[in-house]
Amino acid sequence: MKPQHVALTDKRYIIPFILITLLFFLWGFARSILDVLNKHFQNELAISVTQSGWIQVTTYLGYFLMAIPAGLVINRWGYRRGVVVGLLLFGLGALSFIPGAAIGTFHAFLVALFMIGCGLTFLETAANPYVTELGAKETATSRLNLSQSFNGMGNIFATFLVGQFLFSGENESGNVVIPYTILGICVLFIALVFSRVQLPEIVHTEDEQQESGWHKLGELWKHKNFVVGLIALLGYEVAEISINSYFINFVTGQGWMTDNAASIVLTAGLAFFMIGRFGGSWLMRRVAAERMLLVCAVGSIVCMLLILLDIRPLSLTALILNYVFEAIMFPTIFSLALTHMRHLTKIGSSLLMMTPIGGCGFLLMGYIADETNWVLPFIVPLIGYLPVLFFSVMRNRRTVK
Repeated sequence: MKPQHVALTDKRYIIPFILITLLFFLWGFARSILDVLNKHFQNELAISVTQSGWIQVTTYLGYFLMAIPAGLVINRWGYRRGVVVGLLLFGLGALSFIPGAAIGTFHAFLVALFMIGCGLTFLETAANPYVTELGAKETATSRLNLSQSFNGMGNIFATFLVGQFLFSGENESGNVVIPYTILGICVLFIALVFSRVQLPEIVHTEDEQQESGWHKLGELWKHKNFVVGLIALLGYEVAEISINSYFINFVTGQGWMTDNAASIVLTAGLAFFMIGRFGGSWLMRRVAAERMLLVCAVGSIVCMLLILLDIRPLSLTALILNYVFEAIMFPTIFSLALTHMRHLTKIGSSLLMMTPIGGCGFLLMGYIADETNWVLPFIVPLIGYLPVLFFSVMRNRRTVK
């Protein structure tokens, strides 16, 4: 149990905490647009579910390729500059939808999405560990869950606003360039703000002794807790991104609702996700994070099994309920994996931020759906939740000892 009197953050860190937390909303918005974009491009460009999966592959390939460079840059020049670089790449990528539309090919849009993915990598690599450092170690997990709750708020706004815009009519869809142009302008303005503010750097005494980022990278593999946490986070990303990206395809493919209605139901699911994060942040000030993670891992696995049973009234309920269970997983695993990493925190977080490459799991879900039926693809997220369960069991055994 955590002491209830421990403050969520120090007074001197309140302003940095608020500013960084705003970034969580931004990348939640950017990532959730993809869940609507899949179905939009299927409709507009007459591509299959498998082909639309390249939206996730291209975006999250940016995470995989840029995570370590982002970590090295942040380790060398600090969190604030890492954030500014991320915002610039993000904003320019969003505005690249304008020439992408002029070119008019699917691949042109993929280039823009890759740029956005690179920018988001810098943002997340900087913001996630930075939040864990802005206060007492005892409340690090709860603090990160609170910030990640605003990520969930961004998810809700993206799927509802963009979904309603793109699926506004039965016979025509909105112009995808418009939301991305607005987003790009807003992001570049925020980049200007961050270039002017001063964020306190968290410096550990070991930093002066460990100057080589590559040396730190090799040192990470000596920490079993980090390695297992890395695998668990990858499994979670496979499950979470694949489910979100497949959601509209699944419920429309089953004949339950239209694209427009599906985007609204997905928004409802993401609202449960946000509620789960806010609730989890509050509970983990009183309940051990390891215990919460174990309960939620079991809950998500049960939900996937219920969907695979294909009992119609139960499937959709289990799918929505899963958003509550998985809500605390990313920030909790991320924080627990970085426990006691100290001078390895920045470079360790960059490796953890390679895990969104798990979003490529949607490509496999799409292939299974195209070749079999709409239900069987949920075997992919089921497998993804298994390493989360293993990590939570390992952490709970360590806590008991």
